[in-house]
Amino acid sequence: MKQYIRASLSEAQAALDNLLANDAALSAVEQAAAAIIASLAAGGRVFSCGNGGSMCDAMHFAEELTGRYRNNRRGMAAIAISDASHISCVANDFGYDEIFARYLESHARAGDVLLGISTSGNSRNVIRAAEVAREMGVAVVIFTGRAPSKLEPLADVYVNTPGGHYADRVQELHIKLLHILIELIERYFSPENYPAE
Repeated sequence: MKQYIRASLSEAQAALDNLLANDAALSAVEQAAAAIIASLAAGGRVFSCGNGGSMCDAMHFAEELTGRYRNNRRGMAAIAISDASHISCVANDFGYDEIFARYLESHARAGDVLLGISTSGNSRNVIRAAEVAREMGVAVVIFTGRAPSKLEPLADVYVNTPGGHYADRVQELHIKLLHILIELIERYFSPENYPAE
């Protein structure tokens, strides 16, 4: 079985090496941080969404901002669209494609940011969320693992991280970049958490 373990780790290492060499993706993460920082600094909020593992990533992103990432600091206005009662209600009454869009219609306002996560780049409910966000004046940051994607033209900031044939490698890259994104936001608002290194 060790050959499968080594093969999996080697594939993950190759995906990370490719990301490290992808200056466009790294610049896009920098732009995503700048967009979220600008919104939070102006009293806005960041909403995150995704399906399956990407929903878990969206929830993790939000809780690291509202809670604590590395050291104590004030909480930040981040909300993962993951409320089970909302999702079941809207999916039943309007269809699953509307679960994220309807939440944004109810809670978001111009100047906020949507972070949409879709490994395929073609999740219909994330697409609808991005469409509604743009109509409302909400900035759209998208994380995907495939290009081209239907989400790309809807994004103000598009982060594409191809990682292999399946979603698992993409999700591994996403969580690394989400942690970096959180760090950049925290460095801006709580520089005391990052003494001179």
